[in-house]
Amino acid sequence: MNRRVGKIACTGAATWATRVRDFAHADGLVARLAHPTLLLLALCNVAFTTEIPLDQRRSGYEDLGRDTKAMEDDDTANPATFWVLDGEAIWNAKAGSANKSCADCHGDAAQSMKGVAARYPAFDAREGRPIDLEQRINLERRDKQNAPPLKFESHELLALTAYLGRQSRGMPIAEATDPRLAPFIAQGRALFEQRQGQINMSCAQCHDDNWGKKLAGNVVPQAHPTGYPIYRLEWQSLGSLQRRLRNCIVGMRAEGYEYGAPEYVALELFLMHRARGLKIETPGVRP
Repeated sequence: MNRRVGKIACTGAATWATRVRDFAHADGLVARLAHPTLLLLALCNVAFTTEIPLDQRRSGYEDLGRDTKAMEDDDTANPATFWVLDGEAIWNAKAGSANKSCADCHGDAAQSMKGVAARYPAFDAREGRPIDLEQRINLERRDKQNAPPLKFESHELLALTAYLGRQSRGMPIAEATDPRLAPFIAQGRALFEQRQGQINMSCAQCHDDNWGKKLAGNVVPQAHPTGYPIYRLEWQSLGSLQRRLRNCIVGMRAEGYEYGAPEYVALELFLMHRARGLKIETPGVRP
């Protein structure tokens, strides 16, 4: 599938309906559109997007309804708490042929892991590239525990990531000051702003240009990764930021990447850079 389609601009109220009809019916696309509103946004937005000023950036938590906010705020009501508790158990369990636990090296996670989630993805010198928190966990398992990697989106990896993220709750997302990250932040920005898929749309068109508006009954958020991994009511499960990115890419009718792909890590890095200063909420709850 071609990631990019020719740019389409809205030429006025008299023509947009015809363009939507003709584009959507071409190649049977109308039958496959989960949210036709995305198509309208793609048609009626110019190619250039405007980045949200730092002083106007806000967490998606601010757009939640009262009940969903209450669910996130109360650990006894937040469904993600089950993953956090399992993550604590995994942290203290011995694994691999080294027969070591995470706690054997790092001690009390409440102390040693405080602030870690707020500064990932981070540059790894041995890998020669940035890695996210899930990849760090698997590298530690490989190098310190002689244990096999945990699968992306597995209960165990989500649980351990949620447990580590929980230790940074309330802390501001750190600014990426490592100069080695600069080209990867730029790569992530380019991916965020790139039109792609059959809908010919970019992430920025929704989350920079149309945040606060409604899409399929939900408020379009600014897309700051403050609460990942999150419990999403639509999923009825916990999920990583990469899972959410894949959902958006599929929604634009573009080809996704494999979990752990450098493109996803670059996007994660850019989104964290974009959200710098906002507070970590892990584990978050979203519609």
